[in-house]
Order: sequence, then C-alpha cells, then structure tokens
Amino acid sequence: MAKATIFLVGFLILHCWVAMAEAEYLKYKDPKQPLNTRIKDLVGRMSLEEKVGQMVQIDRSVASVDVMKKYYIGSLLSGGGSVPKPQASAKDWVDMVNEFQKGALSTRLGIPMIYGIDAVHGHNNVYKATIFPHNIGLGATRDPQLVKKIGEATALEARATGIPYVFAPCIAVCRDPRWGRCYESYSEDHTIVQSMTEIIPGLQGDIPSNSPKGVPFVAGNKKVAACAKHFVGDGGTTKGINENNTVVSRHELLSIHMPAYYNSIIHGVSTIMVSYSSWNGEKMHANRDLITGFLKNTLRFRGFVTSDWQGIDLITSTPHANYTYSIQTAVNAGIDMIMIPYNYTEFIDGLTFLVKNNAIPMSRIDDAVKRILRVKFVMGLFENPLADYSLVDQLGSQEHRELAREAVRKSLVLLKNGENADKPLLPLPKKASKILVAGSHADNLGYQCGGWTIEWQGHSGNHITSGTTILSAIKNTVDKDTDIIYKEYPDPDYVKSNNFSYAIVVVGEKPYAETSGDSLNLTISSHGYDTINNVCAGVKCVVVLITGRPVVIQPYLDKIEGLVAAWLPGSEGHGVTDVLFGDYGFSGKLSRTWFKSVDQLPMNVGDSHYDPLFPFGFGLTTQPYKAT
Repeated sequence: MAKATIFLVGFLILHCWVAMAEAEYLKYKDPKQPLNTRIKDLVGRMSLEEKVGQMVQIDRSVASVDVMKKYYIGSLLSGGGSVPKPQASAKDWVDMVNEFQKGALSTRLGIPMIYGIDAVHGHNNVYKATIFPHNIGLGATRDPQLVKKIGEATALEARATGIPYVFAPCIAVCRDPRWGRCYESYSEDHTIVQSMTEIIPGLQGDIPSNSPKGVPFVAGNKKVAACAKHFVGDGGTTKGINENNTVVSRHELLSIHMPAYYNSIIHGVSTIMVSYSSWNGEKMHANRDLITGFLKNTLRFRGFVTSDWQGIDLITSTPHANYTYSIQTAVNAGIDMIMIPYNYTEFIDGLTFLVKNNAIPMSRIDDAVKRILRVKFVMGLFENPLADYSLVDQLGSQEHRELAREAVRKSLVLLKNGENADKPLLPLPKKASKILVAGSHADNLGYQCGGWTIEWQGHSGNHITSGTTILSAIKNTVDKDTDIIYKEYPDPDYVKSNNFSYAIVVVGEKPYAETSGDSLNLTISSHGYDTINNVCAGVKCVVVLITGRPVVIQPYLDKIEGLVAAWLPGSEGHGVTDVLFGDYGFSGKLSRTWFKSVDQLPMNVGDSHYDPLFPFGFGLTTQPYKAT
C-alpha cells in the first residue's frame, strides 16, 4: 500500500512537472520571444474553429461571455450609438469591455479579443467625451501637429473606457461635396490628406526608426490601434453618391486616392478598412488585385484588413443574396477580419464550410489569422488584456477641451469681412449696447457637433453630451454690460425696430452620416436662408455656417457683411467666439473649393473648368485685438 501511495505521489509530481514545463513552453505567451515566433507558435496550436473565430467581429449588442467562449470571437465593436447604457460612464464602458474580454480569455488558448469603435472626431460615441471638429475643419487648419495632438487625446479617451482600437482616421479624398461623408475627409487635395496622417502616430505612438516597414506599431496601453479607411477611392464616386462607383483610371486612383495609404503604412498603421464603393464597377470588398496584390504584396502592409459594416453582404447587387459567395469572394480577395456584425453563426458556418471544401485555402485563413495576431501581440493585448480605471479622468478632460477649442479657432475660415478691406466687420467689438444672435444652430450642441456624435446620425439639442454652444460662448465672451438677445427666427420688422448694434446669424446643415447626407442641392436647413435675409437686410451681420461641406451661398452673399465657415466644430463653442471677437486672429484656409453653383460639380483645384466662388486655399486673416 505504501509503495502504491509513493508511486501515485510520484506520478502526480511528474505529471505536474510536465504540465508546468508545457506551460513554460507556450512561446506565444512569452513577450521576450520574437514577434514572428509568437505568431507561428500560436497559429500552430489553433484549430480551424479557433482560426475562424479570430476573423469574426460582432457588435456588442449580440455578444455575451458565452458567445465569446463558444465561438472564439476575435473582435467586438460598438457601432454608432451602440453603448452599454444611455449616458454610460467611463467605468461602465471598462466593466463591459472587461466582461467580454474575460469570456475570450477563458477559451483554451486564452487569445484576447480586440474591441473597436468609431472615434472619428474624438471618442464620439461616448457621453461627455471631448468632441473635436470633423476632419473637413481640421484640414482647414493646415496643422498636422495639432491633428497629432488630437490623436493623442483621442487615444487617451478611448483607453479611459477600456477600448484599444479605433476606426480612424478616414483618409478619403472627397472630390465631390455632394457626398454625405465629405466632412470625414480632410481635403479634396491628397497632399493635405497625406499630411494629416500624422494623426496615426498620435493615436498609436511614434514608430521607432528601426521598425520594419509595413509592420504595425502601438506604443503601449495609453495608445490605440488605428484604422486607415476606406480603401480605396471612397471619396471619388460619381456625383458623390455614397458607396457608389468611382470611375477613374488606375493612374488617377493611385495618384489621388492612394497616396495617404503610403503615409499611413509608413506610420505603422495597424489596420485598414475596405470601402463599400466600387472602382470601375468592381466592388472593393471583392477586389483581390488591390487588397492582396497592391496593398499586401506591393505596399507590404503587415497589419490586418477589415471589412466595413456588413460590407461583404453588399458584394452582391441584392444585399446578402448569396452570402456563401460573398464570404468566399471577400476572404479570397484578402479581407482578414469581417465586420459581420450580427449574423455571426451564418458567417462562421459558411466560412468553415468553404475551407473544408477547399474553396478558400487554409493558407489564406492562416494569413488572416497571423495578421490579426500580429496586431494583438504588437499592442500588448496578451500581456495587458484587461483595462482598469486609471485613465477614467481623461474622458472629456479640461486639457482635451482646451485642445479642441484651439482646433476650432484654427479651423474657422473667414470668407468675407465687410464690404471692402478698408471697412472690416471682424473682429467684432465685445462692448456693444445690444447684439442679436439668430439662427437654428446658435444654441444647439447637437447641430454644431454633426453626425457621428453619441449616435450614428448625430442628434439635435443641448443634452446629448457635455459642451458649450456658440450662444453660450457669446454670452461668456462679450462685455458684462452688453445685452444679448437670442431669437431663432426673427422677422424683418423685429430686426429693424430693435436698434441692434450688429447681429450674429448661425445657420447650417442638420446632422447626418453616410448615405443620409448625400445631397444633390447642397442647401442649408429650412429657415436658414430666410433667417439670413431677414436679419442681414435690417442690421449689419456676420453669418456663421455650421456645415459639413461648402453649401449654396452665392445668392445671399451681397446681403452678408461677414461670412465664416465654421464647419462642424464639435463640443467647444468658445473656439468660435475666440476668433469672432478677436482674442485670436482668423487663420484657416479652405481645404475644399467653394462652388458658385452645384451645376459646376464636381470641381476641384486644377480642373480646366475651375471657376469657384472661393478658391481652394482661400481664407482672409484678422489680427487679434491688443489688450489695453
């Protein structure tokens, strides 16, 4: 009996030692091992089920700990407005992300999932986050270092909520303002878009000088993986119709729409998202020549390629008509991670079937999984998969709001200043007897933030998040004895009979995102032009346009003494009043051509028929008032 006990104890000790030795030899868990060694070791241990799971990205609304564990889900996301609860705090977000992560970590190999979110002008889905100007305004700043700082702030606010991956920046080159995503584009000029890829090292960290070209880089847990999008030609569609067809030569595609991807890859961008649009009739989600041939093989991009939301469903002319075909086409084209985002079992079953029947080679699956794991290893997810509360105070911090305010004032473009240069209207005097503030956008935080704010399409009102409206900023800026009268839609008699010193009219577009923003007429919201007519006919006025693009304004220009393009400035309305009242000078320059009539479109700088109302690069300047 004693011998049997000794034998059993010995056997157990040996078994434990073997188990410990095996644990020690899990090379993929050892951060000291070379990157490729870790990737190779882990991929070699994975079953087809586990590999397919890594390629799956689903929305948080259909995820659970059990789903993460059962299907080995590689990634989760929040679509626009997909939140843990209304007005969720940073801690609420951290708790939610960690709960899902624990499900992923409880799988056999413990591969962490990566959580992504659209953070396209700050951490814009999250209540009380700093909302920066949209990209069209940032393009007008001509200040890549400012944009890099915005990337740094956005990374901190995303990490404050436990999120390590953002679907930004959009490096589209918008060639037609009728496109509903034009405000997501820095410029019609690819050189400006290229310069603004400086946001990538802001988000991810500065890539070391010895880093191999094309390999993604993320500098620790105060930075996030970035995503350059949408590959490629999304801003060049016919008439600016969203998700439509970009009809250009290969030379034009490579010389106008592709260059910012070169810069992004040099900056070590982690991921690239494919565009819904087509190039000369071929869906980009099906374009193997550009995704695998050019992006992966020619440009040597080593991060992972992701689809857009239900992007593979749209490969067929009737969405989701032949999903098996869509899976086969997209994955064979070179897409590594699929933003499904709901019907994940259908995708998993379909992809598994296609691999088992040799319609998709295992080598293609391994390439996808290696790329996804490369990003996860590089960003330290295996070492630090769970977030904590240490950064929660970064969300909407005063420092970030000051940065956003700086970005607003540098983005504003002064288009007209008085009837002639000798009689400028701006900067406005802070001391006046009575000022009229009018227009639908003067006291509406949702309108001044635009689309992709808290919800996908944005929203109206002052309670959507924290910030300062332009009206509030005006009240906070003028002299204490100056009387401010706000009337959203004043009639002409009211304006003429009240002896106003001057008026500020704030009008523009209502929020929109993507296809719902497509517009063939490019007019501002209802009452906007009436408000301009009613106010500017009765008192000298400055019109502040809150829009995602140039809009029709020429017929009203003679009535307007001062005209400012404020784009979609975000949460910090004080940035507008900083320059209106002369604490800072106007310095912004148009990053887009301002047309006279929509009949001229598309019209971009360099075109033979170029005859703009305000040319690309235009922007009047003012000097700040000297303190007395």
